[in-house]
Amino acid sequence: MSAQLIESYYAAFNSGDREALLAMLTDDVVHEINEGGIETGKDTFRAFLQRMDRSYKETVEDLIVFSSTDSTRAAAEFYIRGTYLATDAGLPEASGQTYHLRVGAFFDIRDGKVARVTNYYNLSNWLKLVGA
Repeated sequence: MSAQLIESYYAAFNSGDREALLAMLTDDVVHEINEGGIETGKDTFRAFLQRMDRSYKETVEDLIVFSSTDSTRAAAEFYIRGTYLATDAGLPEASGQTYHLRVGAFFDIRDGKVARVTNYYNLSNWLKLVGA
């Protein structure tokens, strides 16, 4: 059950259907950003997605999902293929650089929805890939 939820989450991500993705989150979802802060709430997550969509065009590839036997936690490993479209605050200047990067994500599942998502990737590697 939780593996299907995470597969649907990334299918919505890849299709660009942000409202479908957001519908899979609890209202109090906790988002732990790679090498960044912790944000709480669906509206905050929506704002994060809007910022990401402004600066990046990304697709999840080679997705593998793992889940606990009680369906309360899941993990995913995948590659993100992206294009850096517009400069993101605190990062190097964007000029359409492309990248292919391994990512890990961890999830808490509550009442059939994502209650926490934690993303990890190698920021130093990403910086090298975009020429920083």
